[in-house]
Amino acid sequence: MSHDLADASRPSLLAPQRAGADQDATARDATAHDAAPGAVAASAGDSRGWWRDAVIYQVYPRSFADSDGDGMGDLPGIRSRLPYLRDLGVDAVWLSPFYASPQADAGYDVSDYRAIDPMFGTLHDADALIRDAHALGLRIIVDLVPNHSSDQHEWFKRALREGPGSALRERYHFLPGKGENGELPPNDWESIFGGPAWTRTTNPDGTPGDWYLHLFAAEQPDFNWENPAVADEFRSILRFWLDMGVDGFRIDVAHGLVKAAGLPDMGSHDQLKLLGNAVLPFFDQDGVHEVYRSWRTILDEYPGERIAVAEAWTPTVARTANYVRADELHQAFNFQYLGTAWEAAELRRVIDLSLDAMRPVDAPTTWVLSNHDVVRHATRLADDTADRETGLRRARAASLLMLALPGSAYLYQGEELGLPEVTDLPDEVRQDPAFFRAAGQDGFRDGCRVPIPWSGTEAPYGFGPDGGSSWLPQPAEWARLSVAVQQGDPSSTLELYRSALAVRREHPALGAGTAVTWLDGYPEGVLAFRRDAAAGSFACTVNLGAEPVRIPAPGRLLLASTETGTVDGEILLPSDSTVWWAV
Repeated sequence: MSHDLADASRPSLLAPQRAGADQDATARDATAHDAAPGAVAASAGDSRGWWRDAVIYQVYPRSFADSDGDGMGDLPGIRSRLPYLRDLGVDAVWLSPFYASPQADAGYDVSDYRAIDPMFGTLHDADALIRDAHALGLRIIVDLVPNHSSDQHEWFKRALREGPGSALRERYHFLPGKGENGELPPNDWESIFGGPAWTRTTNPDGTPGDWYLHLFAAEQPDFNWENPAVADEFRSILRFWLDMGVDGFRIDVAHGLVKAAGLPDMGSHDQLKLLGNAVLPFFDQDGVHEVYRSWRTILDEYPGERIAVAEAWTPTVARTANYVRADELHQAFNFQYLGTAWEAAELRRVIDLSLDAMRPVDAPTTWVLSNHDVVRHATRLADDTADRETGLRRARAASLLMLALPGSAYLYQGEELGLPEVTDLPDEVRQDPAFFRAAGQDGFRDGCRVPIPWSGTEAPYGFGPDGGSSWLPQPAEWARLSVAVQQGDPSSTLELYRSALAVRREHPALGAGTAVTWLDGYPEGVLAFRRDAAAGSFACTVNLGAEPVRIPAPGRLLLASTETGTVDGEILLPSDSTVWWAV
């Protein structure tokens, strides 16, 4: 987890903000990058890759820090808080989309992949943020959205304007409809956000036209990755941001780019229930891997070990492993682990399954408990969403368990504060596009996206300047969960995370590796495992049961998610708690 720096005085690579129109991407691909600047360099003695045991912190730009008081987080705000992330002890920062966008889906509808949306700042702000992060020893990973664009992307606008026969239409999925007058969608695919995955266009002369595919909102038309211009454009986009100095990409809907030949009907409804349970004609098609092999060759041209991370919903962890073969991507999110219940036998099964799946492809397993699309785990793990005490206790224990496992861990902003899901947002303030559709996702993702509290007793709790606001209202109870309140309090969740990341960085048996040794003979409901390194061993014990249990101490106590006791020389391990031991 070295933070040796590349040339911090690199020249600026800023270019004017512009639309992503056609470029000679093939010619750009042939350009040498021997002196590509900006990335945090890998340690000379580390040939295994910094990402294998990295702790990566997700920033949702709208909700992290607001520099100008408009209620919306921005890049200067993030830049001002980078020292906090350095002190927290993370290795890299992943930024959710900040590109130019109409914001139909919180920036995941991109109109220009080479420009910053004015609500977040400018390319100069992005350049300064990357430079400052590297100076602090932090790497920067940016979101990339290759499955679809905004309907305001120049390609799509031209495709509509030029009408049938336009070459631009070949870069998306435009098809005539079924029925006597083309009044029915081309197939029966359903949008992830609810309703048909097709919208009918109007021709330039005002007559009804072809339909276009959008697996998400109607404002997010899917690219046609069979068209060479799409592949060329994204190779160019990769190089643009790598030249800016970013250290990697998180690939949104990495499983979605390639569709089955002929776009066949599913033959069923309620297709959302099949997500992550089957290979669908629009998800996890084998053809996506050719795309990522091409991208890997570009990443490998740049110094500093630039990486790519797949958001890939697949039916099995074995299929997830396909995305991280040696010539493809570096990591893939482990959604099976995120969705595992707080139950000892099931967690052990998923941990084993995850490690076993990644070992044959020599890729690190990743672990994550929360992100911008799911209920925060401080609420999700409770038996009742109103039971904040149980939820926080389990969240702290689950975080220590996750950070004890071999591989790379992802943290979502605010989880280090123990923030719960905001479950009582009024309908009139919600902005999740799925909330406004008749079916589809539950539409309640806003609850995990509420801006985080930094200081003060009144909203916006330091999120922006005094007297400002926040784009989603913050609960009054968050005054006691702010960074300022928790900082320096040894019992706080913030200090627990700081201590855990410090121990993880220093202890030789934590982080990298591919296996755990399970320790049996413990009471029911207790998970215990050991990890060994030449310079020392480590053990982790987790009580997932409803009652405290007595166990022999396997070593010297390093860290505990809650206070422990002793009875007759044995450790009293409280319910919903995790303890780390030096063995």
